[in-house]
Amino acid sequence: MTEPLLLFHLSDLHFGLEDRAALAFVEAEIARCRPSALLITGDLTMRARHREFRAACEWISARELPVTVEVGNHDMPYFNLVERFTDPYRRFRAIEALVERELHLPGLAIVPLKTVTRAQWRFPWDNGWVTDKALAECCRALDSLPAGTRAIVTAHHPLIEYDPVGRHLTIGGVRAMEALAKRNVLAILTGHVHDAFDLTRETPAGPLRMIGAGTLSKRIRSTPPSFNALTVTDAGIDVHVRNFENVPTPDMQIAEVPENALPPRKPGEPVAPVGQVPAVDPPVH
Repeated sequence: MTEPLLLFHLSDLHFGLEDRAALAFVEAEIARCRPSALLITGDLTMRARHREFRAACEWISARELPVTVEVGNHDMPYFNLVERFTDPYRRFRAIEALVERELHLPGLAIVPLKTVTRAQWRFPWDNGWVTDKALAECCRALDSLPAGTRAIVTAHHPLIEYDPVGRHLTIGGVRAMEALAKRNVLAILTGHVHDAFDLTRETPAGPLRMIGAGTLSKRIRSTPPSFNALTVTDAGIDVHVRNFENVPTPDMQIAEVPENALPPRKPGEPVAPVGQVPAVDPPVH
């Protein structure tokens, strides 16, 4: 039996509109629990401004443990389209070695899957797209792992291709889910929708577990700021949604992945009931 691994899964920090109290809570929990790694699934910034990236990179660089960082749609140059097309990752250079980094822990590999693109045939460009190249790179990494190594995949966008009313979400998501299920990954970790979830989807190749982290910004939706503490054992992954309001994990997790993020929770409004997603049309994220 292998020793349990504790991983902290963070997402949607949105520096520029970050929640300092939530980040301080994470810092304290890192110091107290000493996780084996920190997995950040994108949207470090609000509008990809230089000052936002400086703050995000300083915060990440101060964490003294293995880190991997995914790129979110908010991290692509927002105002400078020339830079977006010619050098979209330039502002990550302070933490370049951590971006889309494959991590190897005892008996476990963390493998990235890119879901952001410089442009899409649809507009806006905030939803996900798993390109042929991105999926091939992820699958090659998974297929190259030593025999017996378990894997977790990290991405920014959930791989749901259509929402319940048929709106197109992540292009190529169905094909990507099948490819990951075929390789028996333990789960794919994502963010983007600002609420936590823990769902399993059936594919032609078998089930795929999808675990989403909430936000650590002031852009909350139906739940308070939070992150996921993942305990990986021989039996699988146990998910605990950590938040300083002490809302129980089942109450923090939504039952379906919505289009982008849900409308903000109003001050004093209660957290959504267990498994319930507010029946409203979400705005553009």
